Order: sequence, then structure tokens, then C-alpha cells
Amino acid sequence: MAKRISLREFQQDLTKRLAEMSTSNRRSALLAVTAGSENWLVELSDAGEIIAAPSLSEVPLTRNWFRGLANVRGNLFSVVDLAAFCGETPPPLTNDSRMMLIGAKHGLHTALLVSRALGLRNPDDFDVDESFTDTRPWIGAALRDNQNRLWKRLIVRPLLADPRFLDASADLR
Repeated sequence: MAKRISLREFQQDLTKRLAEMSTSNRRSALLAVTAGSENWLVELSDAGEIIAAPSLSEVPLTRNWFRGLANVRGNLFSVVDLAAFCGETPPPLTNDSRMMLIGAKHGLHTALLVSRALGLRNPDDFDVDESFTDTRPWIGAALRDNQNRLWKRLIVRPLLADPRFLDASADLR
């Protein structure tokens, strides 16, 4: 028979474990994704929900990186192709394509389209690449894994505030 404990003991133990977790130096997990030819790492708390890419409704007179609108459980999300936003040719949608609902945490219906979600990674498994420089505020440190592959940190809040990200209208001049 299972050991019985009092509600008070359970609450005290739970309070103690929560306090230990909040004071520990553990860093959160990173979600690894590929967008075109680039590897990206996103804080799991910023990645939002990750879903298979649904069918997209194209929006005319928008930039090539604005892939359209997606209906996610009755809510419309604007979908930005991360690879195309970074200057690559928009990759085709495949069965591996995923959408990260990055704006949901910030009250926005915005999603990033990525080529593939690779799973969770431990931040301690990466080394900072000091030689990497990028002036875009939404790109954090560049990291190298144990196979010397370059991974860029995607910082969601500055991306959502970037003027270029906010202006998906095509330049018709």
C-alpha cells in the first residue's frame, strides 16, 4: 500500500522544493530548430507552442518572408518564415516544417515558420563563439556545439519589436 502523508507535510515539502528550484542556478532548456540552412536556439519559455505547419492563406502585396495567415484553433496567426526573413530563399513547406507561436506569450498572434524542430538542448552543451558578430538586436550570442556547428540564439522580444518584422508590406517603389 502506498505511503500516506498528511496534507501539511505534502505542502511543506512542495514549498521547500519550489524554493530550491527558484534559488538554483539552473538555466532553462533551449529549443533547437533549423530555418533554411541556419541552426537556431530559442529559450523554451519564448518558443511558445510548436505545431505542424497548417495550410497557409497567402496575403498579396507582402514581402516574401511573410508566408501568410494560418488558422490555429479558430485564431488567425500571421506567419513569418524565419529563413526568408534572414535573407535566404524561402524554403518549401515539408512534413518537417513547424510553426512556433512565439507571439502568444506577448499577446500577439504571430508565428515563426521553421524548417524543422530538433528538440531540446542543454545550454551547458554549447560554447560561445567569440568571433561571431551580428548587429541585429534579436540575434544573441552565437554558440558552437561539440561538433563545431554554429547555432544562433534567437531573442523573441526584440524580434517582435523590430521595425522590419512589423512591416510586412511589399515595397512597390
